[in-house]
Amino acid sequence: MKIEEFERLDLRIGRIKDAARIEGSKKLIKLEVDIGNGDEHEHGRNRQLVAGIADEYKPEELIGKLVPVLVNLEPKKLMGVESQGMLLAVSVDGKPVLLHPDKDVPPGSRVC
Repeated sequence: MKIEEFERLDLRIGRIKDAARIEGSKKLIKLEVDIGNGDEHEHGRNRQLVAGIADEYKPEELIGKLVPVLVNLEPKKLMGVESQGMLLAVSVDGKPVLLHPDKDVPPGSRVC
C-alpha cells in the first residue's frame, strides 16, 4: 500500500454519546458518536454507527469512550439501521476489543 492510499482514509477519534442494542440482533449496537466539528462531513458533528460488539460490551459502558472511527465510508444499513461510518477494533480470539487513545483528545482529532 502506498501512503497516498492510507491518506484517503479519514480516520478520526470520536466520543460515544449514546448506545443501544438493536432489537432483534444478538451482536449489533447502535451508537451515536461525536466526530468533531463536522465541517467536512454531510452528517455534521454526530454520526450514527452500527457495531457488532454486543457480545462483549454493554451499551451503557460505552458512553463517554473515545474510539477511532472511519468516517468517509459509504453509509450501509444493518438490520434496517443506517451506519454512517465504521468503529475500529481488534479481534482477539474472535472477539472485538475496542481501541482507545492513551490520553484524552478532542472528538474529531485525526488519526495519522
